[in-house]
Amino acid sequence: EERMNFQQATFLASYGTFSQLPPCKGMEIAFAGRSNVGKSTLINGLMNRKSLARTSSQPGKTQTVNFYNINDLLYFVDLPGYGYARVSQAEKERWAKLMESYFQEEADRITTGVLIVDIRHKPNQNDLQMYEWCTHYGFNPIIIATKADKIKRSQKAKQIKQIKETLGVVEGTPVIPYSSMTKEGREEIWEYIDMVYDGFMQEQDLQSE
Repeated sequence: EERMNFQQATFLASYGTFSQLPPCKGMEIAFAGRSNVGKSTLINGLMNRKSLARTSSQPGKTQTVNFYNINDLLYFVDLPGYGYARVSQAEKERWAKLMESYFQEEADRITTGVLIVDIRHKPNQNDLQMYEWCTHYGFNPIIIATKADKIKRSQKAKQIKQIKETLGVVEGTPVIPYSSMTKEGREEIWEYIDMVYDGFMQEQDLQSE
């Protein structure tokens, strides 16, 4: 089966407030993760691009919702990183408002979510809150556990179990170890996206009949 060719990735736009968000034009995959977990690196890795998503050495730098148009077929939505301590209370509130309105008012636009955690560490309170937010708004994110090259192969199953238990993931949720260095997990993530995309297209066909 021929996988979609996703080489046509373009940065679409960046939005700092919810009212600016464009109307939904297709399937959206929302990427959430705390600051410095490797979210932009993951998006770049999936695209085989060095600098599509702007990576930053300053955590908490992505304070906007960034849209990437993939072949005019779907959109990657890069949500602002959370849980960065040195951000002011006002910033935190703005962040929460932006995120909440993205999830709430647009529950119909998000096709699937991706929650990114660091495979080396037990998910923290922020990760759990984010996961609960996602499920509360009716979509069960898949979990991508980054930095997989930083732990021993023998440790993987134990770390994945810990992630599942700590987050209390919905039965059947994939937890995919990923490494930007070795590209481990990349194919698996794309297979998952393909599957979701096929489901999305079938749904669209049914609605248009």
